[in-house]
Amino acid sequence: MSPIQVVINGAAGKMGRMIAAGVHSQDDMQVAAGVEAPGSPHLGQDAGELAGVGFLEAPVVESLETVIDKADVLIEFTRPGPTLQHLRAAARTQTPFVIATTGFEEEELAEISELAQQTPTVMAPNFSVGVNTLIKAVALVAETLGDAYDIEIVEAHHNEKVDAPSGTAVRLADVAAEAVGRSMRSVGVYGRHGIVGARKPKEIGVHAVRGGDIVGDHTVMFAGKGERIELVHRSQSREAFASGAIRAARWIVSAPKGLHSFDDVLFGQD
Repeated sequence: MSPIQVVINGAAGKMGRMIAAGVHSQDDMQVAAGVEAPGSPHLGQDAGELAGVGFLEAPVVESLETVIDKADVLIEFTRPGPTLQHLRAAARTQTPFVIATTGFEEEELAEISELAQQTPTVMAPNFSVGVNTLIKAVALVAETLGDAYDIEIVEAHHNEKVDAPSGTAVRLADVAAEAVGRSMRSVGVYGRHGIVGARKPKEIGVHAVRGGDIVGDHTVMFAGKGERIELVHRSQSREAFASGAIRAARWIVSAPKGLHSFDDVLFGQD
């Protein structure tokens, strides 16, 4: 059986390099090529050499269209604009796609959902197995505790992260809100400043911290009378994200067309 050919969008970034190294370590996968932004100093280099695993005959190119015919699957950790551009190309060629980019606006999410009807696509704000287990735990705890406990979410990331709150924090908030019969559109509070008054009973607070080289911390707090429950996940390395994305790539190549979650990868579809 031929190895799964992987094209990595954002191949010169921290996550792109880690994914290239991770793919190279798999017996059933190969890095076929990398894609970088126009003007990148890494254009023309080899994705394997950038990842520190040696020459892989995997050129880093400016245009996905020039290498998409080599791909059995695409993996993307970049920004919303390039991700949408690449998904449009993937939809035209029906190339399976793993999207780990965050920070999309509502209209962009709607386009992703539409394009995914043309090619198998898995999208998640976080490809850590631990984080996705946390999401399930948050739903269970929120449903059990109900309205008697205040829900607050705090996330912390490195000082180069461009979107806030993190996609994972947004997902955690949505899951918690749904479990207690609320919508973040009506009860979400993103940071607090000044004389904001007493906390409204059904608020769900989301707070972002940025500093240093923090890989990613998420805390979901359920604060009640006389007690507090905290569910915490701390990422010690980006390796967890890379391994999850690789796991998703292996799964999506034989999945049906449509937009899938990482839950589908880990736990199967309903």
